[in-house]
Amino acid sequence: MSPNAPLLEMRGIRKHFASTVALDGVNFTVHPREVHGLIGENGAGKSTLMKVLSGAIAPDAGEMILDGRPYRPSDPSVARRLGIAMIYQELTLAPHLSVEDNLVLGLEDHPLGLLFRGRIRPRIREVFAALHHPEISPTERVGDLGLGSQQLVELARALFVKAKIIVMDEPTSSLSQQDTDALFEVIGRLRLSGVAVVYISHFLEEVKRVADRFTVLRDGRFAGTGLVAETSINAIVEMMVGRKLTDMFPRVEHAIGAPVLTLNDLWGDDLPRGVSLQLQRGEILGIAGLVGAGRTEMLRAIYALEPVRRGEIRVETVSGPTRHAHHPSQRLAQGLGMLSENRKEEGLATRLSVADNLTLANLRDFARLGWLNLRRQRDTARQWVRQMEIRARDVAQPVGDLSGGNQQKVALARLLQQNLDVLLLDEPTRGIDVGSKVQIYRLIGELAAQGKAILFVSSYLPELLGVCDTLAVMHRGRLSDTRSVREWNESAIMSWATTGSDEIMEARQK
Repeated sequence: MSPNAPLLEMRGIRKHFASTVALDGVNFTVHPREVHGLIGENGAGKSTLMKVLSGAIAPDAGEMILDGRPYRPSDPSVARRLGIAMIYQELTLAPHLSVEDNLVLGLEDHPLGLLFRGRIRPRIREVFAALHHPEISPTERVGDLGLGSQQLVELARALFVKAKIIVMDEPTSSLSQQDTDALFEVIGRLRLSGVAVVYISHFLEEVKRVADRFTVLRDGRFAGTGLVAETSINAIVEMMVGRKLTDMFPRVEHAIGAPVLTLNDLWGDDLPRGVSLQLQRGEILGIAGLVGAGRTEMLRAIYALEPVRRGEIRVETVSGPTRHAHHPSQRLAQGLGMLSENRKEEGLATRLSVADNLTLANLRDFARLGWLNLRRQRDTARQWVRQMEIRARDVAQPVGDLSGGNQQKVALARLLQQNLDVLLLDEPTRGIDVGSKVQIYRLIGELAAQGKAILFVSSYLPELLGVCDTLAVMHRGRLSDTRSVREWNESAIMSWATTGSDEIMEARQK
């Protein structure tokens, strides 16, 4: 292979699932020592293309060239031996096993049925040294590691097999800023060592920071490619959505009314710690903070998912104020609903259909004399699929078969279908493409215009500043005063999130 030749070429890749065209003649090229951003809306075909590359599915048409030779893996183990490593958004580690066992799983050197750990342990230590993390022990249990360290174990597994190309699918979606910065440093070292990286992310700022080139897919087709340094984020977004995007954070006029949710000196088991706030009808109140600051714990305490050790939660219902709830069903009856950040384990029943997931929390509306009206259930589900622009073959399709972003839309639609007064949204746009985010931002504004009160937790500061009316920042379980978003900027938010001190004016001056 010549020095300037591509490391990987995928030409005219096509894939159908029944009547759905997932990939329609896609071309994709990766060069040695390159970080290549693969971008597109949910359902654009990114995951399907990478499954073809990894041998998880076979293409209907097209060809692949890897390292100058024809490449058509029969399964993922073949692709892995040939140098293709996948790191998925949901980590694929066995938490009850050691680091060492996770790295060699399926690749064990066991002549005569005996596992010779002495042969592989030096290689494992060498891999972690190359990642500049020699402190990670091969014998340590993976479940005892932090999320950032677990991500490094996934990377180490790719390096252990001497991968030529590492595919990273939304690798920072659950990482803190510190762990994200560390990951980017590792990616830089991988590139210098000769490894190519395919980087899939909805965070275009990250793609601009880490990638050399990019390719955009739209509706299963190739939509464009280019050098990251020479292309603006707006231009990339327009390739993704196929149209001009005039307003990233659409504002819907809405009025703020009377208080509907009040927290007074709220304490949980560990987090939160002495939190007080007031949420009013028609208000979008954003909660910023670092991962682990206690934002999710606060929402879970409000929703009676975690115990409250001290303090008061006051909800203004139609029949008057109420303070007590021992179960989420009581909060639902009071008009509160929560969208969990963990859609896989808490937000969805992935084996059930789209229709079941959309209506599961409100089946009484579709039942009479103990019998479920399936036609009415399906008709309602189809209305929400159209309104939320959920990409699914049919409402009978299992939710687990949808892309991550479309799963998130189903979880949000189920919440909206219940017509609640207070919405507790924990990372509602995580894993959702830019076009869908704009749609959800507009929807949140419309809900506020209807008088809904929204508590909006997010790690993405631009959306908090662009969507919310007011904002507070959490640091180690404690919450700042709530202020208008006009009194905050990203520097001020990060100052409070990292120090817990009120240095807004100083941060602005910097």
